[in-house]
Amino acid sequence: MPLLGAHMSVSGGLERALLRGSRCGCQVIQIFTRNPSQWVCSELVPKEIDAFQQARAETSIVPVAVHDSYLINLASSRNDRRKRSTEALQDELMRAHALDIPYVVIHPGAHLGDGETKGIERVSEGLNRVFDLTSRLAVRILLETTAGQGTSLGYRFEQLAEIIQRSAHQERLGVCLDTCHIFAAGYDVRDRRGFERVMRHFDAVIGLNRLKLIHINDSKRKLGSRVDRHEHIGQGLLGTTAFSFFLRSPLLKDLPFLLETPKETDPTGKDMDVVNLSILRQLTEGHTIHDCI
Repeated sequence: MPLLGAHMSVSGGLERALLRGSRCGCQVIQIFTRNPSQWVCSELVPKEIDAFQQARAETSIVPVAVHDSYLINLASSRNDRRKRSTEALQDELMRAHALDIPYVVIHPGAHLGDGETKGIERVSEGLNRVFDLTSRLAVRILLETTAGQGTSLGYRFEQLAEIIQRSAHQERLGVCLDTCHIFAAGYDVRDRRGFERVMRHFDAVIGLNRLKLIHINDSKRKLGSRVDRHEHIGQGLLGTTAFSFFLRSPLLKDLPFLLETPKETDPTGKDMDVVNLSILRQLTEGHTIHDCI
């Protein structure tokens, strides 16, 4: 059975993410360990780490991933931005290590007009520097599939494969697949034949052994739009049938599935994380859920 959870806020303290996850019925969670919109952050102190680990033991929730800062861009055309991004990513890995979280999820970055070839080259170089600086850490980086908005890299499986192939530390690289992103990038998984074709392609290009995490989100925008807009499960253009393929696939049965849907309540005041997780559990168990559009 897949492990289900969501990205949880750390407002009020890192341990609060685990407590929020527990209230929503999460088995796994993803967090930011720092403000994702600021370069500067305070160091983790033993008191914070101890509180986090105590909440982890009390809730039995597994924090499987840290999502990196929105500011990090290893593909940037600006030398100063790449240097700052490398330093920030190194810090992300060290913070994940301190909290005993195995994965840091990153978007490959945006080339900002310099072209995909140059952008991929810069991402690979940046990752190599980060891994060289964190050689004693077991934390792995997961390259996330993207929608391809603007000049963002990672919207084709081949791009992620090239970044991995260029790496001198391939054993520390994996992939996070985002269902909304691949749909917006043009991968149609809405029927069984399409889902199986996409997964075969992923396996041939990257290898299913590198797939460590799935962000399970519906999409506000159409197939191939290359626009990244997440929607609640069954309320977008992907639809629940597509999610049933992911959740019931023997190839993916041991992976964590994490929601990154909007933090909202339904008309009755119910937390939408609770609603979305309930739908995912029903789909996992073989129930049919009617879409809302």
